[in-house]
Amino acid sequence: MDVVEKLGILAAAAKYDVSCSSSGSTRARPAGGLGQAFSAGICHSWTADGRCVSLLKVLFTNQCIYDCAYCLNRRSNDIPRAAFEPEELTALVMGLYRRNFIEGLFLSSAVAVSPDRTMEQLWQVLRLLRERERFGGYIHVKLIPGADPRWITIIGHLADRLSLNAELPTESGLKRLAPAKSQAITLPAIRQIGRLSQQQDDRGEQRFLPAGQSTQLIVGATADNDRTILLHSQSLYRVPRMKRVYYSAYVPLNQDPRLPVRVEGGLRREHRLYQCDWLLRFYRFSADELLPAQYPDLLPELDPKTVWALRHPDFFPIEVNRADYWQLLRVPGIGPTGAQRITAARRGGSLRAEDLPRLKIVMKRARYFITCGGRSPLDRSELAGMNRPDRLAQRLAAEEPCVIDRQQDFFSLYPELRQPQSGPGGVGAGERTANRGAARLPDPRQRQQEAERLRDLFA
Repeated sequence: MDVVEKLGILAAAAKYDVSCSSSGSTRARPAGGLGQAFSAGICHSWTADGRCVSLLKVLFTNQCIYDCAYCLNRRSNDIPRAAFEPEELTALVMGLYRRNFIEGLFLSSAVAVSPDRTMEQLWQVLRLLRERERFGGYIHVKLIPGADPRWITIIGHLADRLSLNAELPTESGLKRLAPAKSQAITLPAIRQIGRLSQQQDDRGEQRFLPAGQSTQLIVGATADNDRTILLHSQSLYRVPRMKRVYYSAYVPLNQDPRLPVRVEGGLRREHRLYQCDWLLRFYRFSADELLPAQYPDLLPELDPKTVWALRHPDFFPIEVNRADYWQLLRVPGIGPTGAQRITAARRGGSLRAEDLPRLKIVMKRARYFITCGGRSPLDRSELAGMNRPDRLAQRLAAEEPCVIDRQQDFFSLYPELRQPQSGPGGVGAGERTANRGAARLPDPRQRQQEAERLRDLFA
């Protein structure tokens, strides 16, 4: 099997790993070296799942000793198998980089032979790139659960970012679907990465993992509710230099009695979890605020910040001329940039409702929750429904941007570029993606059902 064939198999096998985006780090070019990572983000080309990156995203091998129920590369699947040699992958990365196709590498792997043997092979690739080729571009490496903890230190001084997938939010879910993995293995390793990544050199520069670490959770493969997922994410963000928790909507790839046959609204749920994640990281919300015990699941019809606002009418309306930055952030339609602009603009005088659109405030949502100089920006007909949270929820849901239920992808836009590839059940990865690619807009009956659901929730 030549390198091109291996690349076709191993790049396709890596597409379900979502825990990579922009670099977030700056690495100066070594003297006489090649390549440089920029903190502005390495995101310039389209991948098959719709993400814009210019990393070579590939597995070292898809030969695996484990049999995780949800994984395409599990041992029991009859799929094409391949493995690079360290020299092959190094030459491939350098060739693509010199041709300006990529700006870095995202390297993961199935577990071949043993976790330690697999980590040794990944280390050989990094050592060849950094030391022999003097490659200074961005490198993100996915750690293998169960490997010797010393590999974290060794790999961490060569990579820009490490990630270790938490996979599922509960130990019971791991025991059911991935019995070879456990939180007793993954969580100590994640914490060790956090401790080591706080180290700096004598000049105060970050030499160990300058871009920190990330992890990934699969959503929908188990019966865990959104509150459980968000509480787990919140605990992961308490680990030093945990930059991102990625969420991956479960995609049925295997036939297994432990797995759900079909998952409805998986991408919409993934989208809402990312919105919650943003509120945790930048808005000072907590998981308990967004999803209290009596409401353990997110509403697909409304974004979580709007739901919080509707459930806390005593907090509103907010007077934009007096509220502090963090109070403004609680208003639907006002984000960090908008809150900063409001606090800066009101130094020059009192703000009126007509001033806010110029500050890029989303008035179609914010107008229900604010006053300007003691006056509401709502007209008389809109004020009539303010004492009915259920009606307000329906109105806001109608103004919510349409969420596409199926993920669009590159090959649905350019089907002539799709190459069939056999997999479990005889359906190729490209064909499966194409079947998910058509966007569906909600029909009037779906809108009516959502309206009735919101009326019951907020009545």
